[in-house]
Amino acid sequence: MKVSILAAMRTAVAPRGGAFRDVPAHKLAVALIGPVLAAAGVAPEDVDEVILGNALSGGGNMARVAALAAGLPETVPALTIDTQCCSGLDAIRLGAARIMAGEARYVLAGGAESFSTAPLRAYRPREKDGVPDFYRQPAFTPWPEREIALDASAAGMALAEGLTRAEQEAFAAESHRRALTVPPADGEIVPVAGLAADAFARRLSPALMARLPVLSGDATHGVTAATVAVEADAAALVLLGPAQAGDVTIAGGLARGGDPFVPALAPIAAVEALCARLGVAASAVDHVELMEAYAAQALVAMRRLGLDPARVNAGGGALARGHPIGASGAILAVRSYHRLRAGNAGRALCAIAGAGGIASALMLDRDGTGPAQDR
Repeated sequence: MKVSILAAMRTAVAPRGGAFRDVPAHKLAVALIGPVLAAAGVAPEDVDEVILGNALSGGGNMARVAALAAGLPETVPALTIDTQCCSGLDAIRLGAARIMAGEARYVLAGGAESFSTAPLRAYRPREKDGVPDFYRQPAFTPWPEREIALDASAAGMALAEGLTRAEQEAFAAESHRRALTVPPADGEIVPVAGLAADAFARRLSPALMARLPVLSGDATHGVTAATVAVEADAAALVLLGPAQAGDVTIAGGLARGGDPFVPALAPIAAVEALCARLGVAASAVDHVELMEAYAAQALVAMRRLGLDPARVNAGGGALARGHPIGASGAILAVRSYHRLRAGNAGRALCAIAGAGGIASALMLDRDGTGPAQDR
């Protein structure tokens, strides 16, 4: 059975402490559930499951909270998954698998994240009178003593690949330029808390970027605030269901693991494996939404996969929006859906890396046979 994306929407992306500073992650997801169902013409009682990605909410089952808060029937189960940055895209892959396995007909899937309202995290004190040991980032491998910060990993990769700071800054500036000149499609963004457009994109001049200090790495190849995606809040959601003519369908998807200490390289193997499975050359895909957690990451992936820069993140990427971890992969899917809906036919590829050296890739397809029949 083929699975379609019947509707796809997202909130705007707001930098941490911005317009969504008082909106918890589950409420960002709630804002999308009604509009997505209405756009697809599917009743709340027909939803078989809700699957959401999230990385920062500190446990519990955010998807269940969101489903209940949105007024879905109590009988609708919900699942929250955490594969870090891959979570939102993995939720969509998992939802499609549920349908293909015959376990569901309609699944709401995506991701939601709030850096602004995320709880503080701490280890319990080992001594009776001890104090909690607060931490910002959990261990992503069994060898925390060998782990380095993600910024340092990206800077080390840039050095190894010969990517200069200037190249990274030029890529970031282009991402912002595209975001400013190619607005999201009508119906892509649902306004929340008065915000109806991505808030971060701006003009980045070479002079401005040259003044930024290096966050990690050397002066020639290091990463700066301009070439690292900012922490952000957002949600993105799709409704998955049985395919009909003219729909945007899921052609395939998979996850792959790689070097846990250089996670930025992981999407390359994931895309290569998916394209080999589908018999498609990555360079021939019409639209690519590639995560820009770091400019260096996107540049290396584009180089090794032979991607045409003009086809990658045509409306700007995460460097110009921000990185709401659990929602970022789902945002790629939502943007790809609207890119395909804007034309008659084509393929769209989504790819994202996650901490710990994992990556997910998803291929969407629209055959151009005309509008879907009424459901």
